[in-house]
Amino acid sequence: MEYQVRAARITDIDRLVALAEGELRSDDGEAPLVAADLLRQLVYLPQASVFVVDGRRGLAGGAVLALRPSVRAGGFIGSVDFLAVDPEADAGGITRALLEEILRSAGNKGCSLVEAPRPEDPEIRDRWSRMGFRDAGPHIEHSVATVRATVGRS
Repeated sequence: MEYQVRAARITDIDRLVALAEGELRSDDGEAPLVAADLLRQLVYLPQASVFVVDGRRGLAGGAVLALRPSVRAGGFIGSVDFLAVDPEADAGGITRALLEEILRSAGNKGCSLVEAPRPEDPEIRDRWSRMGFRDAGPHIEHSVATVRATVGRS
């Protein structure tokens, strides 16, 4: 089955937070309400992209790609802040669709690399590995081919 990934709308945020509650709880136990407020802001900021996948019974998945400049990487690094999938949905297909859109978007935004926290679950780590992510210390990463403009000298 092919999934349609789209940019999140402000009206998607509450459903996304409910879906990703475990992913969004901070180390100090901060409630997801803080995350919801931040996600609402990220929907409108150019330094981030919030993606969702619509399923049969509502939202089936979602992810956030945040950008940061990196001299070491030679451009921007895209960080997958979180990726959540409805436990009753096709986790493999939805993860693939979200990661494909994240990599496409990162390339369009000038990223040379996309990184994410290294999943502890071996099954999830295998899914990401099949998409080209490799271990890089505490993270996993994927190189992105970017289109770079060249300026001629006169």
